[in-house]
Amino acid sequence: QDKEKLEICKLNDPPSAETVKDMIKYARNVIEEFRRAKHYKYILCLTLTPLVELLEICELSLDKMGAVFEDSNVYMLHMMYQAMGVCLYVQDWEGALYYGQKIIRPYSKHYPSYSLNVASMWLKLGRLYMALENRTAGVKALKRAIAIMEVAHGKDHPYISEIKKELEDH
Repeated sequence: QDKEKLEICKLNDPPSAETVKDMIKYARNVIEEFRRAKHYKYILCLTLTPLVELLEICELSLDKMGAVFEDSNVYMLHMMYQAMGVCLYVQDWEGALYYGQKIIRPYSKHYPSYSLNVASMWLKLGRLYMALENRTAGVKALKRAIAIMEVAHGKDHPYISEIKKELEDH
């Protein structure tokens, strides 16, 4: 699956090996820069301004990397996941949903069928749909999360009961 995880854009004129190598180096650097910035800004002060700056780092790097990498590329997915996290923190449900929708298909391809990473993303999407009053999509996403979690945890796990109750309450 390494080829899929490191997929580059399918263009008429594909990027050179050097361009891809440079973009991988850029991606690794920006991920490290983001981690440092997140750590520094979270420790100092959780104000809106630093969080907006973190989201800008994500969006700018996604734009740059998107010229070479497909959305299913692990570097793109990492930055989309970070952007989603910032959106969730500032309660930008539409922004979080946007990134989550872009993440779920590649996650489902990269991870095993009953991966809790995939279940977690379905759970987040389900809750976002519910918060945005799209009950149909929310129920569907939550049921997909439950189906994975029942295999991973067992049908009687308290967390599954909690999600099922959440579905009943909506």
